[in-house]
Amino acid sequence: MQFDPSENSYDIVIVGAGMVGATVACGLADSGLKIALIENTRPRPFIADEIPHIRVSALNLASEQILRNLGVWQFLEAMRLCPYRRLAVNEKAQKRGLLGKLPDISGWARTEFNSASVGRSHLGHIVENDLVQHAFYERIAQHDALELICPANIKSFHKLELGYQLVLDSGKTLNTKLVVGADGAQSLVRQHSDIGQYQEQYEQHAYVMMVSYDGDQQDITWQSFRPEGPLAFLPLARSGDVSYASLVWYDSVERIKNLKSLDNNDLLDEVKRCYPKALPRLLAMHTRASFPLYKSHAKTYVQERVVLVGDAAHTINPLAGQGVNLGFMDAAVLVDVVGRALLNGEDYASSETLAAYEKQRRGYNQLMMNAMDAFYYGFSNKHLPLYVARNVGLGLAQSAGFAKNKVTEFATGMVGSLPRLAQFH
Repeated sequence: MQFDPSENSYDIVIVGAGMVGATVACGLADSGLKIALIENTRPRPFIADEIPHIRVSALNLASEQILRNLGVWQFLEAMRLCPYRRLAVNEKAQKRGLLGKLPDISGWARTEFNSASVGRSHLGHIVENDLVQHAFYERIAQHDALELICPANIKSFHKLELGYQLVLDSGKTLNTKLVVGADGAQSLVRQHSDIGQYQEQYEQHAYVMMVSYDGDQQDITWQSFRPEGPLAFLPLARSGDVSYASLVWYDSVERIKNLKSLDNNDLLDEVKRCYPKALPRLLAMHTRASFPLYKSHAKTYVQERVVLVGDAAHTINPLAGQGVNLGFMDAAVLVDVVGRALLNGEDYASSETLAAYEKQRRGYNQLMMNAMDAFYYGFSNKHLPLYVARNVGLGLAQSAGFAKNKVTEFATGMVGSLPRLAQFH
């Protein structure tokens, strides 16, 4: 089929108008390209003083800067977000077997990373995914070159001589020179493009719980490691007069199934019993959800006039909450690559052009995937000498000075050669 330059033709069609897809669109909104975004569902509406939505992300400073440069952050600030200034890691004392006979040094064997140590006001923000998407939609509406088609699903996907034709479930057809797959881990774009994928599921599942707690909004997020999996605390913005947090409990499938069977009061008691003393006094259990853990990596990010970003290209263990930050950086690098091609009069949709995007992102994403695996397998090991070594290492790391500050700076994402969208202007 020939490419048809009709009113239904676009320079780029982005499938998936979540946080990552919307970043690509807004980043290219002033490039002179006509861009459509396809999304199947709209986010839940924002209601002030409501219980926060359960799906949240920890945005580092680099991701925040991307949103600021895109003019999106102002809309998010008008809703809800929670800055975190400290990040802590420790290993929870074991009470069973030979490990339980060792002295409890979990209070000493703790490392805390503080934004003040690297001259930053904060390390990042915990935000609700729906609200980030709302903020993006506010900004998209201000760009004439962007068209959001929602709700919509792709019914069929046809190759053209210089692009693709996408047929939506409404019957509408879209012709485009480039398809950006930003449609998540189960990406239809990846599947339609016959791009293979490496995938491995972990033994653990994660149970996410939205709770309210007593006291002021906290400024620290922490993880307490156990052989069964970590227990995590992420503070959220106050809503009304109440402080909220997202708790993430990683454990075996059987254990998570048991937790799901408990009513809210019994689950709250179990959380209080099993979580470390750092947990603030909980008031109530609200929404909760579980999901399996797996990692995946597309065999290529680029196919003929197709490019993958975010979870469509890679997913990692969520231990450090880096998945969405990797996606934002994917989007920012892709914007750089396409923008540079336009300035040079090159074909922005060619495999040769887009190869520069994959070259910049694939190695780094694989490195982060490997690092999360090292944490996962390292702290899941019950071997006594390794347990002692981990605790000693965490304790010594607290006073590591220069090295700890380097890790703190790395946690902000503001390191290395940053794409233009992530830079201060």
